[in-house]
Amino acid sequence: MRRTNSRQATGRGTARRRWGHISGGLILTLAGTLGTAVPAAAPATGQAAGPTAPAPGPVRQGTDEDGPDTARRSESECNLSTGPYQKDVERHLGLVVDGKQSAADCAAIQTFQREHDVVPAQGYAGLYTYRAVMWRQALAEGDAVRGCPDTSGVVVCIDMNRQVLWVEDAGTILFRPVPARTGSPDYPTRSGWFEIYKREKEFWSTLYDGPMPFAQFFDGGQALHASYRNIWEDPGSHGCVNLRYDDGKTLWDVLRLGDAVYVWGRRTGG
Repeated sequence: MRRTNSRQATGRGTARRRWGHISGGLILTLAGTLGTAVPAAAPATGQAAGPTAPAPGPVRQGTDEDGPDTARRSESECNLSTGPYQKDVERHLGLVVDGKQSAADCAAIQTFQREHDVVPAQGYAGLYTYRAVMWRQALAEGDAVRGCPDTSGVVVCIDMNRQVLWVEDAGTILFRPVPARTGSPDYPTRSGWFEIYKREKEFWSTLYDGPMPFAQFFDGGQALHASYRNIWEDPGSHGCVNLRYDDGKTLWDVLRLGDAVYVWGRRTGG
């Protein structure tokens, strides 16, 4: 049975829960880049934890993020093509919202991409950049972050629409929103109510022959765990919920066996 006692002051009330059944699942292989942690009870902006594992730089691959003619551009060269999320990115960055790329737009988007490890950082308003925007917007919502039902205790909230994860305790944010990568269309993360039923700090996937640091299983083989890949990139996972390494490490200290997990929405992209 899961714990129902709140770890903080009583929040906004309770809600009836529908618990998912634990079933067989798939486990993800990891490779990629180190992220930046948002501590569990952090103030408004996250602080980066010290390096905890060696990792290469951002993975470079051809994607929708690249835009036209990216292969002929250097990493620092601006891409003046209008991206599919141009207006959304312009609005978030306080630019003129006209849906048309300009040199000034490109420079501002490049700066945002570099600050958030979006690769390639060429100023193109593609899906990876939009995912970073959605995370920053969720972070800015504070305790009003939307989507997770009110409960009487701890619940891990996984919004697959925005690709973000946070933890609430009786309606109060216990772990601020962080970027997440859920399952690809071929291996979707299952939605519904679950519980953390197994935790293993140094789990190794025999199915995919790869590490799953700070693995916290909630539905068969599907787990919350740290990843060495760039968090924004496709493809999605094999059903697990990937986190940046330091976020996964911090989350390990926040959760316990029996904590609730609520998953909803649908991942956009691969």
